[in-house]
Amino acid sequence: MSYPQLVRGKLRVAPTSFLHLMGYLEIALCVAALCAITVKKQWADYRALGILLFVKGSSESVLAVLWYVHGRQLVAQGAAVAHNTYIIYYYIYWASFAIESILALIIVYSIFRLAMAPLKGLQSLGMLVFRWAAVISVAVALGSAFAPGLAGKDLLTIGVTQLQRTQGILTLCLLIFVCFAIRPMGLSHRSRIFGVSLGLGIIATNDLVQSAWIAHTPRMTTAYSMINGVVICVTLMLWTAYFALPEPKRRIIVLPTTSPFLRWNQISLALGDSPGFVAVGGVPPELFAPAELEVMRRASGKMVTPFPRSMGA
Repeated sequence: MSYPQLVRGKLRVAPTSFLHLMGYLEIALCVAALCAITVKKQWADYRALGILLFVKGSSESVLAVLWYVHGRQLVAQGAAVAHNTYIIYYYIYWASFAIESILALIIVYSIFRLAMAPLKGLQSLGMLVFRWAAVISVAVALGSAFAPGLAGKDLLTIGVTQLQRTQGILTLCLLIFVCFAIRPMGLSHRSRIFGVSLGLGIIATNDLVQSAWIAHTPRMTTAYSMINGVVICVTLMLWTAYFALPEPKRRIIVLPTTSPFLRWNQISLALGDSPGFVAVGGVPPELFAPAELEVMRRASGKMVTPFPRSMGA
């Protein structure tokens, strides 16, 4: 988001011309990225990213309209009427921010699944660990927002901010993993998996720096709002380029027998195998096909009687 925010109860307004330009550019880039995903038929693998782009573009459009209405009301009808519009703006801003943070977590999950697709054992084990880590991290982040004396807008702001920090940390962990595993997984720096991870990492780093910046120097909110707008636009251009350009074919993975990836994948597959099933008894003949019954009838006719019919001799 590149529009003004309410920081510690005070409205910080950056130069409207620049921020409006960044807002319009974000909307255009979201549309361009969505078109690239659609044209390249990548919705099956990057559905969460497409939804994130749609939410971001839609929220930016609504916020642009609300901010324009707020400015007109401030001039024509006074601060009291304009303040009501800003309250609507405020809640839409933070609600969309929360939705984007949740979608970013889903994107991180899907990117990990795509990156580990060749190694099904590690993929299943890693996805299980990620789900638990994400649930626990989100619960801790939201629980830390419920501090004494917080209610209403402050509670919403702190809760969403904590959620965003959790998502940012998990995203950076994913980016580090993709950077180290890109070669063993048959990927390259031109693959869309790496491009989406890189964009998420840039946004996560920017958000974490922004949180620390504003906490220590609240007077610099205006300057960082402009930096934030530039970073988001650069990330959207990066995603658009990765989806618009052709992607190199994924290489076949050839792992040595001593590779830790191979060993852990075998262990994960063994741990995830379903148990075998046996028929204990009382199986009715209806469960067998006619051909199976005929084979068993003929086989039983050829069986040698294990015991003599008489005990004489």
